[in-house]
Amino acid sequence: MRIDGLTLLSATAMPVGEFRPGPVTGPAPAGIALPAHCRVRAVATPVRGSRIGFELWLPERGWNGRFKMYGNGGYSSTLPLGQMAQGLKGGYAVAGTDTGHQGDDPEFAVGLPESIADWGHRAVHQTVLHSKALLYRFYGRPAAHAYFEGCSTGGHQALMSAQRYPRDFDGIIAGAPGNNRTRLNIGFLWQFVANRRPGTSDPILTAAKLPLLTKAALDQCGTPAERSQGYLENPFSCRVDLTKLQCGSGDEPGHCLTADEGAAAARLYRGATNPRTGARLYPPWLPGSERGWAGYWADPRDQTMPARSGFFRFWAFNDPRWDWRSFDFDQAVRRIDPALAGRIDAVDPDLSAFARGGGRLILYHGLADPVVSPWDLRAYYDAVDRSSMGRAASFSRLFFAPGMGHCGGGPTPDAAATQAALEQWVEQGRAPTHLTAGARNLCPYPAIGGACRP
Repeated sequence: MRIDGLTLLSATAMPVGEFRPGPVTGPAPAGIALPAHCRVRAVATPVRGSRIGFELWLPERGWNGRFKMYGNGGYSSTLPLGQMAQGLKGGYAVAGTDTGHQGDDPEFAVGLPESIADWGHRAVHQTVLHSKALLYRFYGRPAAHAYFEGCSTGGHQALMSAQRYPRDFDGIIAGAPGNNRTRLNIGFLWQFVANRRPGTSDPILTAAKLPLLTKAALDQCGTPAERSQGYLENPFSCRVDLTKLQCGSGDEPGHCLTADEGAAAARLYRGATNPRTGARLYPPWLPGSERGWAGYWADPRDQTMPARSGFFRFWAFNDPRWDWRSFDFDQAVRRIDPALAGRIDAVDPDLSAFARGGGRLILYHGLADPVVSPWDLRAYYDAVDRSSMGRAASFSRLFFAPGMGHCGGGPTPDAAATQAALEQWVEQGRAPTHLTAGARNLCPYPAIGGACRP
């Protein structure tokens, strides 16, 4: 069946039963008891060369009148089925998309140039448009409210929706958004190059040394209570003195930093910088996040290559022979920004159309995140506030979570409580005074860390 660029692949009546997301490595997750629902699979083809797959799950009974879409991770085409199952269980009509491709590496765009735009912004928008239409046909009435939730790439998708398609959602939850995507990948490349011996792919600072940096951050910047809990409340204010870690003549190298290791660590703490102008290209990761740096300072499948090499080979330069050794952090960046930023970056601070339509936005970011720098979201939110003449808090809230890693780990904001807070704001006009994260409350930025008594 085709409807205005939509191919309906199947619409299956699913009985009451247990859902298990998979396949997964390690112990199988607990099953999720689902109500009877209609499971719709469809493909949207808005332009030639675009093929956006999505699923829409519609509860047969007990629908709460709301539609909710969930975001994706990385460059993966995997649908967020586990989150969709939880949402369906809670009474929502739910949707997820493959973002217009198959696979989990930027190489998916080879021969499929439209898939970059699909991944960057079009897939979520098309999924929303068609899901709302199909939902209306199923229930005979529209959803009262539409929501989106995502972290990392899902957070990127969330901000792209608020900026480019401000009427798609009434309420949005954006966690650790990789919205400054072009520069984020330049940041990953900086980590790789800054930690390599000249002319080789041999690392200077190894993963085994990273705990030394985390300990130094706690020892030098933390209070006794923070050292006891194992993380800093406000690492934005921490500056690690690397000279205190420098090896002396009688030190064992495993418990200190050599001169070369100290210099490499200093470059990593400085962040991606234009060597000719000194301009910041991407901010550094915060002290306290060092243990996780190794996850993105090289390709996990090939430690001799930078993380996300496919982004540079197939998106930035369209050259499968691209070599990281030739990258110029001045001239190459000048080429990449105009080629990609307009298609995939979600950095426009003007959210006025979203705010005028009654849209409400909750952002959160873990301060021990080793993947997306919290500095970047802080700078973006400050820009939103300037763009709105100091009125960002009238339609948005940003919460920083001390000790939290990338989209999880540590005191993670409670997803159900965050959704409930967003619904109260959208539907009842009650702005959230705090978020619950573990056993503590998080107050909205500019508050960072410390005790929060809303």
